[in-house]
Amino acid sequence: MNESEVDALIALAHLGEPGDQSLGAYVRKLGPVAAVAAITARKSGLRDGVGLHARLGLADPQAARDKCERIGAEIITRGTINWPTQLDDLGDGAPFALWVQGAAGLRLASLRSLAVVGARAASSYGESVCRDWCATFADAGWTVVSGGAYGIDAAAHRGALSAGGITVCVLASGVDVAYPKAHEGLIARIADEGVVVSESPLGEGVRRHRFLSRNRIIAALTRATVVIEASVRSGTTSTANAAVQLNRHVLAVPGPVTSPMSAGCHNLIREQGAILASCPEDVLEVLGPLSVSIPRGGTDQRLWVVPQRPTDDLTTREVRVLDAFPSRGEVSLNKLVCDAGMSPMDVTAALGILSIGGFVQPSGMSWARIGRA
Repeated sequence: MNESEVDALIALAHLGEPGDQSLGAYVRKLGPVAAVAAITARKSGLRDGVGLHARLGLADPQAARDKCERIGAEIITRGTINWPTQLDDLGDGAPFALWVQGAAGLRLASLRSLAVVGARAASSYGESVCRDWCATFADAGWTVVSGGAYGIDAAAHRGALSAGGITVCVLASGVDVAYPKAHEGLIARIADEGVVVSESPLGEGVRRHRFLSRNRIIAALTRATVVIEASVRSGTTSTANAAVQLNRHVLAVPGPVTSPMSAGCHNLIREQGAILASCPEDVLEVLGPLSVSIPRGGTDQRLWVVPQRPTDDLTTREVRVLDAFPSRGEVSLNKLVCDAGMSPMDVTAALGILSIGGFVQPSGMSWARIGRA
């Protein structure tokens, strides 16, 4: 991997949205240098080519390195010595580059790692189990990987740290943007004793769809994913689904059959063949010899009813455009094209559907969120 290819990969990480399969396939076909050149010349032929071109002003590899140096972070790219090669299992959806900040090296830290994820609104039972188990995993020499969120994520990080172990926090924002803000101290401690990582450039805030794309990184970095408390409709299940697609083990911790926070775990066991984990030793056993899962049933079918949301019927295109809107105020079409990383034609089409659905409305030459948004 020469310097021009590394620079091109860093530029691509600024241009595309995380997990963009179309851009990934395009780069695989042409190579990173030729792909950036085509986007710069407006000759990529990609559907989102105009949106990608609009972000070119953000893609300065040397400026990105300088920003990293000022805060003690680094950028690692595909094909370099520090790259965790298990991320290549994501195929065309693999990240082009990662921003890393921490005392431990990501590649070595993730060689013996497992993901521990779960509900943000976790119960005291879930948090207690999570802390105790993650301390045990750390004592056994395993790195605990999670997302830094409230609830189970935070308990996983704290449990590993309490045992003097290494933990990796994968953020949906830039590594210099603590999210949630209340976990600024925890994330700083993880950087001091473990690793904080993101595929979003420095200064990037969170967007709803980036939490889901972040989850695939958590699944791909690790050898197994352990789910401790999750509702049926939970972002945690996206991490479990990604792990299944990557042929990684998925384990779920059971809880009270009356608890909505355990319904997602029970569903993973019953419907998706997740391995039931009743103690940390169950997890450690799976991480050694291969284990066979035995699906088990639940009792209360009401727990499997999936609540409906206003955005359920929106396509990925509409969700990306809606996520590009500010929470307040108006935004121009050109700004939406840039922030969504899509073509003007797709953004305009999405705005029409969002307007009919009561999510946004035109305001002169601009657009604004309303009602259901």
